Amino acid sequence: MKTDAKVVHLSKVAPEQSPTSPLGRLPVALIQVRDKAAQQLKQALQALFDNADDTLFEMADRATSNTEQNAFFEAMRDLRLKRKNIERGFLQKVFESFFSLNQYEIGKPPPLDAMSFDSLSLVQNDELEETVALDAMVAKVMSRDSMAVSHLTARLNAMVSKKLDERSNPLGPVALCEAFLQSCSGLGVEIRVKLIILKLFEKYVLGDLDQLYAEANQALIEAGVLPELKSAPTRRQPGRSASSAAGGEGAAMQSSAGEYAEQSVQEVFGALQELLSQARGSGIPRREIPADAQPISSHDLMRLLSYMQQRAPAQVADEFDVRDQLGQLLTRASAKSGKARVVGEVDEDVINLVAMLFEFILDDRTLPDSLKALIGRLQIPMLKVAVLDKTFFGRGSHPARRLLNEIASAALGWSDQDNARRDSLYQKIEQVVQRLLNDFVDDPVIFSELLADFLAFTGDERRRSELLEQRTRDAEEGSAKAELARRQVEQALNERLLGKTLPEVVVRLLQEAWSKVLMLTCLKHGVDSPQWHAALQTMDDLVWSVAPHEDPEARLRLLELVPGLLKALREGMASAAFDPFSTGEFFSQLEALHVQAFQRFKRPLAEAPEIDEEQRVALAEAGIELPLLELPADEEAAAAAETAPMVAVVEEMVLQAPGERRVAEPEIKLPDDDESLQQVDNLRVGSWVEFQEDDEHKLRCKLAAVIKPTGKYIFVNRTGMKVLEKTRMGLAVEFRRCAIRLLDDALLFDRALESVIGNLRKLKGA
Repeated sequence: MKTDAKVVHLSKVAPEQSPTSPLGRLPVALIQVRDKAAQQLKQALQALFDNADDTLFEMADRATSNTEQNAFFEAMRDLRLKRKNIERGFLQKVFESFFSLNQYEIGKPPPLDAMSFDSLSLVQNDELEETVALDAMVAKVMSRDSMAVSHLTARLNAMVSKKLDERSNPLGPVALCEAFLQSCSGLGVEIRVKLIILKLFEKYVLGDLDQLYAEANQALIEAGVLPELKSAPTRRQPGRSASSAAGGEGAAMQSSAGEYAEQSVQEVFGALQELLSQARGSGIPRREIPADAQPISSHDLMRLLSYMQQRAPAQVADEFDVRDQLGQLLTRASAKSGKARVVGEVDEDVINLVAMLFEFILDDRTLPDSLKALIGRLQIPMLKVAVLDKTFFGRGSHPARRLLNEIASAALGWSDQDNARRDSLYQKIEQVVQRLLNDFVDDPVIFSELLADFLAFTGDERRRSELLEQRTRDAEEGSAKAELARRQVEQALNERLLGKTLPEVVVRLLQEAWSKVLMLTCLKHGVDSPQWHAALQTMDDLVWSVAPHEDPEARLRLLELVPGLLKALREGMASAAFDPFSTGEFFSQLEALHVQAFQRFKRPLAEAPEIDEEQRVALAEAGIELPLLELPADEEAAAAAETAPMVAVVEEMVLQAPGERRVAEPEIKLPDDDESLQQVDNLRVGSWVEFQEDDEHKLRCKLAAVIKPTGKYIFVNRTGMKVLEKTRMGLAVEFRRCAIRLLDDALLFDRALESVIGNLRKLKGA
């Protein structure tokens, strides 16, 4: 059987690279990892599609209706036709994610896909089901292979300039799921069929990622990339293939996975200990232990820490050092017992590591100063947890570690304020800290309880803020549409009026009343609609009707025009709910102008075109009496004309909403390639920033939306309320004067641990 259709040649997938291109400068070891991973992923995808037909056929066979059965048969056909494109597209995206690893420096945020008001919509049900399925798939992989993914991410960060996390790791489950989902975007299948395909992807592709991660980590270890981080051994059973990686592993496999996961997280602490031992003497003092010193047990250490915990200061000062306080207690204990008492080596390493972690936390500029004092009081409880359970350093899901991360994440948008103690978030964090200080002795279950309670609290706050944030975006959407409509109306008015001299009443009617009619028409029907063109024609007819004309046929046209013009004006202003009193005044003055226009014609009645009965009735309904047309007295016309003041329109009309002030663009203009403008363009929706308003006041806010048509950047506070609006150039100016600082929203503990490892490596090499 010919199977070429199922083969995707990698040479065709990878785009051509220039040897000098930044995209082609991946380290050789990383290129080998990429190519080997791509080969395995290709084979897994082929297994997926080889089994997809059978699965969909079985579903069709069990269908309860012809419609449902046909849906599965159509999906089978669609999948066969688009299989090759999906395979090629998936591998293409994997290659692209590797090519981009050296595209920008560490710390530079990814480019922003600007949000237009057209994209501000709620997630649909199908998308929600899809998202839930993807989250579940990713969670399964991370629960099984979190340490392997973490090690691979750390090794990639050591080799490339782009700062990665587990979500942006090109071989991480998140990136692979997103790549597959994008590759399948052309499938015209229902959501239930798409969920079946995603389940097959989980079974045949994600199910074999443990082997992929093991081989990738091993290859990088052999290349000398972070060999101190030892990956957990592979869990692949003999003879297991991609096509047999389904749900038959059972409890034995889960038990094995748990054992390997435990071993891998223990190895993290071992690697940290090794770095500590190598760094001693180069910034970390060596342990000087008297010959007759007797190490205290971990149990005794816990008792000393509990004693310190009960007497911890309410405010953690910079000079407060747990190690010094513990040393003083040991000195007193040694004096009482007559024997030198010291902390054991392993516990000493734990104390040093936790102290270094909290040094980073208390120096972290992302945390508000007033909350640092609260979080700093958690140092002793966290130290006790680490003494009890060394997986604290290597297990991202550890309740104590998660609690610290969640507190820091919630505090990201918190601003220092005078009434801090009345703020609900501050009170909640204070309550958590006080509960730990009062109740935590040696049972870490309290962290799980507090974590669940804190997540419930932040969940409620997040839902409220998201609702308000959505309302803010909806309001900005409406504002953007109104702003666009105003610009269209301004343009239409200026095109017709600028440079002309017209009766004042007509200029006011168009600017104050008819502009509102045009606005509503533009918003409801758009500028390409017949309604919009009809409204413009009414404006053109009005301007023509009050202008002087000497053309003999102008009188007849005016007779035909006025009744329909007045009717269109009345209906338009009524639809815009314009003030009836002002409308009456406008029409009274307009009637006088039209009478004057008729009186300007000085021809004898015998030469005038005849007026039929229908025109006579229409003019009477419009409020114009024909006898006036027969009075061509120059004096009377001149006297009437004097009562209609004229206005020369020499300045462009500018329409504004009530109470609106247009954002003034900064006077400074920056070139398109200016670094500050690039910083603005790299802002992503959801980024937290801090504005230095003056020497004493700072404003923390989140970029909620970028409205393309108006060029506005909308910022909200942590409650979802709009607090700031900036233009692109205005933001660039703020960046240029260093008045904006991006806040790092990565997990606090992970950032602290990364910093500690980096510092230890520097000390090791010193």
